[in-house]
Amino acid sequence: MNKITLTIALVFGFTIANAQDTTCTFFTGERIIEFNYYTSEALYEEKQTERYYDINVKHGDVLCLDLNDIHEYKKVRKVKITYFDGSTSEKILNSYNNYYYLSNNIVKVSVSKPRRKLK
Repeated sequence: MNKITLTIALVFGFTIANAQDTTCTFFTGERIIEFNYYTSEALYEEKQTERYYDINVKHGDVLCLDLNDIHEYKKVRKVKITYFDGSTSEKILNSYNNYYYLSNNIVKVSVSKPRRKLK
């Protein structure tokens, strides 16, 4: 009986120790709003003045990108992803009312200003 109790306690402790947090960043045009994923409370807002906006991600966290560009022509964003091992990847994401969830050992995500969709 003691072994079962100990096993349950260890599994519960391990689950809590590895809990993930989710960060959400909303992009629309040049506006960027960082908000709490669980309560939808806006934490801060700013204007994207640089070519890329950098988001640092803590180890084990999940990043939600809410891309909502409603401009007639500008409907994609280039996203650069940096991983813990130093490798990088680039993706062109549709930015017309789409959500993207990123995890798996990500350190930093850089999101460009909206661009014209390439044909």
